[in-house]
Amino acid sequence: MKIIQVQKEHLDLAAILFDAYRQYYGQKADLVAAKRFLSERLLLNESVIFLALEDDKPLGFTQLYPTFSSVSMERQWVLNDLFVDEKARNKGVGKAILETAQNFTRQLGHKGLLLETTPENIKAQKLYENIGWKREENHYFYWKS
Repeated sequence: MKIIQVQKEHLDLAAILFDAYRQYYGQKADLVAAKRFLSERLLLNESVIFLALEDDKPLGFTQLYPTFSSVSMERQWVLNDLFVDEKARNKGVGKAILETAQNFTRQLGHKGLLLETTPENIKAQKLYENIGWKREENHYFYWKS
């Protein structure tokens, strides 16, 4: 398995997983829109995407969005999307992708990564905690559309 930072030439492979990820969260399949969305993020330098491949088959991906911490006055990243194809789960793919994302922010000298997950996503929480992520206990998140 290798993990690459997605460039324009990898969009088709990344879009397949991105579309599956969206379907996992209840959205309708739309591979054309998925590819367009990812293409726009890359073209506008709005995200960084890492893709796990084995024999040129996509296994999993993560998408990071840059942001800032005003309090520490440092750049940080939001790990917004993480998905591993069902056939590739429990094989270390998610861990490898997360470690790649961590190394990316560390090499840039940035503050770190933030992610959120649902309370029922116990398997993901175990993975995060097993590789050193800490659950934020003293912050609440609010949403308004």
